[in-house]
Order: sequence, then C-alpha cells, then structure tokens
Amino acid sequence: MTHTFRVVLGVLLLTCGAAAFAQAYPAKPVRVIVPYTPGGGADFVTRIFTKGLSDQLGQQFFVDNRGGANGNIGAEIAAKSQPNGYTLLSAANTTVTINPSLYKQMPIDMLKDLVPVSILASQPNVLIAHPSLPAKSVKELVAIARSRPRQLDYASSGTGSSSHIAAELFRSIAKVDIVHVPYKGNGPAMADLISGHVQLMFNNLAPSVPQVKAGKLRAYAVTSEKRSPVAPELPTMAEAGYPGVVFNLWIGMLAPAGTPADIVSKLNAETAKAGQVREVRDHLLAQGAEPVAMSPSQMADVVRKETAQWAQVVKAAKITPQ
Repeated sequence: MTHTFRVVLGVLLLTCGAAAFAQAYPAKPVRVIVPYTPGGGADFVTRIFTKGLSDQLGQQFFVDNRGGANGNIGAEIAAKSQPNGYTLLSAANTTVTINPSLYKQMPIDMLKDLVPVSILASQPNVLIAHPSLPAKSVKELVAIARSRPRQLDYASSGTGSSSHIAAELFRSIAKVDIVHVPYKGNGPAMADLISGHVQLMFNNLAPSVPQVKAGKLRAYAVTSEKRSPVAPELPTMAEAGYPGVVFNLWIGMLAPAGTPADIVSKLNAETAKAGQVREVRDHLLAQGAEPVAMSPSQMADVVRKETAQWAQVVKAAKITPQ
C-alpha cells in the first residue's frame, strides 16, 4: 500500500465517519439551554420547537432553564459544553446581540464561542400608551412628547430588555425626551401602564393586544418591517413615519463553537421543517410570533449586523446593567 493510497483512504474514512455520525445524530437526548427562567417568550418558543424536533428526530430535545445576568449565565454554560450537538442554546437577540455592549465584562464572545443554527421565530414590539394621552397616532404622540420634555415616562421590563432598547431607539430617532422607568419584569410594568402611573411602553405584541381590545391601552404601531398577522390593523413604525424604528425580538438556536458542520446543517433543516408544521405555526401566532427559517450563515450576518447596531444605541443612551 503506497503512502498516497493510505492518505486517500484515511481521508475517505474520516469523511464517511463524519457523514455516518451526522446521520446517526441524535443518538441520545439533546439538552437545549434556555438562559432565562421558565414562562417567558423565549422559553415558550423553545418548548414548541423542542417538541417538534423530538417528534421529527425520535430523540428527546429537552429544555434546561439557566436564568441570570440577562441570559449570560446560560449562554456561558452552553458555549463551554462539549461541541457534539448534545447541548444547544436557544436565546433571544437581547442576549446574543445586545449584551456584548451592555456588559463591560462578558463571560464569552458571542460571535466566536457560539455558532448560529437558525433563528426560530420573531415577533415585533408594539408602541402602546395609556388612553389618557390624547394622541391618536405616532406623530401626534411625538408632538405631545416634544411639547412636554421629560414629562412622559415609559416603562420597560428591565434595563437592557427588548422593551427598553426599542424605546431608546424610538427616543433617538423621534428626538423625544422621555424618561425610562425600569421594572422587574413585564407584569409589573404593564400593571403600572394600565393604571396610568407611566404613559408609554414598547411591549411584546401578544400580551398587549388583549389590553388594547379591552380599551385599557391604546396601540399605535409595530416595530417590524411588515404588519403582523396578529394585529394587521396596526401600521408599522415606518408607515407611521419613523422608518428607522425597527426592532424584532427573535429567538435563535446556537451551538458551541466546534460543533460539526453536518450536525449544524441537520439541526438547521429540522428546525425549518418544524416551523412549517401547522400546530407549531398556530401556537407561535397565538403568541404574536412567526416562524423564521434561515441558513446558519444568514443568521451569522444578522448577529453581526445587530451587534454593531445595538452597540451604537447602548452607547448613545448610556445604558448600563441594573
């Protein structure tokens, strides 16, 4: 056996071994770390997809909630796990693309220590207000805010949350001086908004729509590029006159750096397939979210673009963690 033949044979064996490994994957249960406490939007979306993946691949995909530090704790656990496809991360873009600018010391490099699989689902925020504000449109609201600098308060579910970042983006683009009032979670923020203790909020669509329909809040516009099927009557912020105010809260799946490309590709294909199942789509839409399918490289582009974008917003607003 010549040296050249041995080399070729070795390459073929390695290639076949990798292909067989990917085909056999998953051969045991897969842990999907959600870096937040149970019950939130990311947890809900992830559980829908893990059920779909379990059904499709014949192995259990189970959620492991590891909350803390806006998702940094769970993200670090996932990034430092064995890169074999059996520990994954399902996190919101607030963790993946905003935390690197929010925290002076990050436990991991989101762009280097994790590899994208796919964005699973996306949902817009909606600008809502207490009905005591007479504005009937975003432009009227901006006019009131400009005439009353630092007199309008906006609630958020916490410093660095999607509701906070969306409002700061709006504040910057609309050139209004409104005051941030952070809460420890969405529930107390909404309670104070409904009671009129604060006037404004950018909130997830699903918990906002029932309050709007009940007449307890007024909705103005969504922060997505297109109207949401959950509330098609609401214009986008671009249609309302503020095209720069685009903020989609997305939940994405990532794997530790070094995970075999074949496994990443398989997970990518299977999550896209799960997102097309009618039951999955219906559950997501009920929460104001829509399934998203994109390649790992497309998700990587989104992560890089948003990381740079939110770095500017965080710096301009001088946002620091609570």
